[in-house]
Amino acid sequence: MTRRYPAYRDSGVEWLGEVPEGWVVSKLSRAIDPRRQITYGIVQAGPHCEGGIPYIRPTDMTDESGVLDESTLMLTSPEIVAAYSRSEVRAGDLVCSIGPSFGKVMVVPESLSGANLTQGTARLAVTLANNHPRFVFWFLRSAIAVNQWESSIGGATFRSLNLEPLAATRLAIPPLPEQTAIAAFLDQETAKIDALVAEQRRLIDLLREKRQAVISHAVTKGLNPNTTLKPSGVEWLGDVPEGWGFKRLSLVCSFEQGKAHEPYFDEDGDFICVTARFVSTSGEKFKRCSANLTPAAVGDILMVMSDLPNGRALARAFLVDRPNVYAVNQRVCRITTSRDGDARYFAYQLNRHTSLLSEDDGFNQTHLSNASFTKLMLVVPPADEQKRIADYLDAKTSSFDTLTATAESAIALLQERRAALISAAVTGKIDVRDLATNHTEAA
Repeated sequence: MTRRYPAYRDSGVEWLGEVPEGWVVSKLSRAIDPRRQITYGIVQAGPHCEGGIPYIRPTDMTDESGVLDESTLMLTSPEIVAAYSRSEVRAGDLVCSIGPSFGKVMVVPESLSGANLTQGTARLAVTLANNHPRFVFWFLRSAIAVNQWESSIGGATFRSLNLEPLAATRLAIPPLPEQTAIAAFLDQETAKIDALVAEQRRLIDLLREKRQAVISHAVTKGLNPNTTLKPSGVEWLGDVPEGWGFKRLSLVCSFEQGKAHEPYFDEDGDFICVTARFVSTSGEKFKRCSANLTPAAVGDILMVMSDLPNGRALARAFLVDRPNVYAVNQRVCRITTSRDGDARYFAYQLNRHTSLLSEDDGFNQTHLSNASFTKLMLVVPPADEQKRIADYLDAKTSSFDTLTATAESAIALLQERRAALISAAVTGKIDVRDLATNHTEAA
């Protein structure tokens, strides 16, 4: 995909470089219908009003596919819409999220013609006489556009773009037939890449499910498929091997809550503060602190006690692998196994334990109590068997993690290629006109 246009000229814009002959470098505002200038959405949409006019929020939009389920849109009264008629959208208009869910873009379908927008969105009514909405759409989804906005959109936490820098965005506009061809090419090629990404994501999901199934079977049924089983007395657990115990956590482990380290947060601190975010990212995201009120020792199991509804951190476990490093924060607990217990085995069993996750109702913040842990019933094999299971799971999970990392790397490469393809096509660095025609004919 390296074929270039026959002739180029200097764009006059340093970061854009050369553009194909016949392309015009202009501001985005000049591609907009002068009768319907770029505008914000409604500042206050009011309460949901049955039978009213739908309005689009940034949260209703996907990155590129618009509103997937229009029946979920909020409705506002005709009176409010009439007061904000300037931000009405029509079929073919573009809607761009400008904060806080920054960077989403959609082409308004016929079914949403007459809808309105809320704050955090901007309407772009493209002049159809010499501009193709899908070409402008792909330009707005390119790194070329986003890079121009970076100095105007605020920090990493809250990213918001004002209309002035949006309107001033520079783009290279080809003749309308070329815009149509480029848009068709990108529609088709990005769909192919997205399908490959989806396959890799499905593979990752399957690997995670298989990984968890292997862990669950090993820590509750052991490694010998021919072992004699006995009823556990717990419905979700079923039978367990003969010779295995079934005890409360407090009988095989000690338990302690972490303490608040926020007053001691310090970028130059000597300790890593173990928060829910630290555990949920396997230690990748962390803050340092200058004091250690709840030190963790090698082999301690650190678990998250509080999370949002359906959160990924709740009851997640982290096995301490280094001494004198970690300070356990509030709403994270420290579990220490007895001397004859294998911390790895219990970490595998405790991580996202079914009984702990059952306290998440899906609607409210979940706060696991001390008793949720200390009264938790654990399967306890003999010490030598705990070690064999832990050794086995270390090897198996490492294999799963390697396959998952390979799939994640493939996704990253595909997404890089996708981004590069979009930028190259909308700036004329590659000539896709014949390719788009061939795709159209093949379709």
